[in-house]
Amino acid sequence: MSEWIIALDGTPDGRQLALGLALMSAVLHAVFGALQKGRHDPWLTRGAIDASYGLMALPIALFMVPWPDAELWLILFISMGIHIVYKLLQAMTYARGAYTVVYPVVRGTGPLVTVFVAGYVFSESFAPLQWLGVALLTGAIFALAGVNYRAAGADKRLLASALGFAFLTGIFVAIYTTYDAFGIRVARDPFTFLAWFFVFDGFIFPWIAAARYRRMSNPPALPPLMARGVIGGLVAFASFGAIILATRLDKVGEAAVLRETSTVFAALIGWLFLKEKVGPLRATLMAVIAGGAVLVEFGG
Repeated sequence: MSEWIIALDGTPDGRQLALGLALMSAVLHAVFGALQKGRHDPWLTRGAIDASYGLMALPIALFMVPWPDAELWLILFISMGIHIVYKLLQAMTYARGAYTVVYPVVRGTGPLVTVFVAGYVFSESFAPLQWLGVALLTGAIFALAGVNYRAAGADKRLLASALGFAFLTGIFVAIYTTYDAFGIRVARDPFTFLAWFFVFDGFIFPWIAAARYRRMSNPPALPPLMARGVIGGLVAFASFGAIILATRLDKVGEAAVLRETSTVFAALIGWLFLKEKVGPLRATLMAVIAGGAVLVEFGG
């Protein structure tokens, strides 16, 4: 499969595959966010997820993919540090704010910053219609966050703090998207990068979660938490793997923008499973997000 992915790089078929991978990542990322924001403490859920995918990736990394070279080891260590900061910010965000408020802010900030960073790093350029699509998508995402913020019944000061953390989290989404796109392009085998990424990325946060668990006066039962971790680990494999492979096959900025249609799927999850109201305004904004993504993909 590695040879097939490498052969598709820069081809029309590769572009079509990247489109499918980015949209698949969008759906799965919304599911992943809902899992982390679910009934368990987000710090504990993140630790359970990381432990699960780290252990699942270890035999793949050791026995099924080529060994990383010296340059890739360094890239993986730096990537691990970036993701640790990202996950700390994300956990602080989810601990403070409603999922439907903070999630759009994270996902709106990420692609907007990624487009500029990836343009500088990879010399990518967008056509005017694509820039219009970026503006529509990110603007509608932030508007969706604003609508949800006004409707929230929680402490507005706490939500304001959550929005600040959400903005910082979005910046780190852009940083890790661009850096990991660089890493998977440097790797001789893209699946070597992905397998070892999950091993490295799954190492630190479980210890943070374990320390938090021990300090809790009434900690949750471990079996349901670990079951959620295993499900989240499988979702993370598919979601992150899909978007990083998409950045190998096509423009990083385009893949990042398309992934942020996850806000539409997150709203649908909130409506269908969390019993949150959508309403005509939210439905319109979701349609604008989808339209912006279409312009980004086909306006070049």
